[in-house]
Amino acid sequence: MTLSDTNHAATLALRALAWTLGEPARAERFLALTGLSPDVLRASAGDPSTLAAAIGFLESHEPDLVACADAIGATPQDLAEARRRLDA
Repeated sequence: MTLSDTNHAATLALRALAWTLGEPARAERFLALTGLSPDVLRASAGDPSTLAAAIGFLESHEPDLVACADAIGATPQDLAEARRRLDA
């Protein structure tokens, strides 16, 4: 994995995280399922494990994964690959 690949994965994941947090009910579900508090999320938003968790959250509910991918101009496969790179 190159730095460019890692940066691209992080960028996609940040966009996915922003999309996830853009709807209050989905944001609350994300926080509840991940156990993150808003303060911890703010402090760790750039951390690869937090970014991977954001995509993992979307992967656990395919309609959200597809909707997010469409909204950010990616494919569900792009997001899944980004999570794999961030988990590495």
